[in-house]
Amino acid sequence: MSLSDLLSIKIILASKSPRRKQLLEQMGFDVVVEPIDIKESFPESIAVDEVAEFLAVKKSENYNKSIEGNSVLVTADTIVVVDNFILGKPKSVEEAKGFLRLLSSKTHKVITGCCLKTNKTIKHFSQISNVKFKALSEDEIEYYVKLFKPFDKAGAYGIQEWIGIIGIECLQGDYYNVVGFPCNKFFEVLKEILEI
Repeated sequence: MSLSDLLSIKIILASKSPRRKQLLEQMGFDVVVEPIDIKESFPESIAVDEVAEFLAVKKSENYNKSIEGNSVLVTADTIVVVDNFILGKPKSVEEAKGFLRLLSSKTHKVITGCCLKTNKTIKHFSQISNVKFKALSEDEIEYYVKLFKPFDKAGAYGIQEWIGIIGIECLQGDYYNVVGFPCNKFFEVLKEILEI
């Protein structure tokens, strides 16, 4: 299969994330969005680093339509982990500020789990990036949460937004993984499952 054949694959993105859709389109894919609503719960016995991948697979398993021959279902979940504690999407202004206070002056992990499913096969993986914030002032936290309302973002921040631009001192790993989708790894796994 040539690159042009690969890029002609239809991606069924089971996610409400506008960032994932945008990144896949920037990679050259035709993307159809079909969100799956599930309770994002997981067993307490599961290791923290495996939670995002577990949830991505769970979303895939709850997709109940058939997948055509030239389509790939893509599900994903991103979590932020600091001090072995998972920060999901904040439910309030105060929780968002609290998350950012926890991240201030620390290195945290951003883990995106991803699952690819065709009508023949399924493959899933996790990608981990390490991110370090400088010491964030209360003014900076207040300003960011008030203006950017990061309630749809794990850890209450977007690396591509103001707080990431002024606050991140160091990043190890895939930048796009922190945005919300591990583009490089996804592209390689996609080639594997399509046997390119």
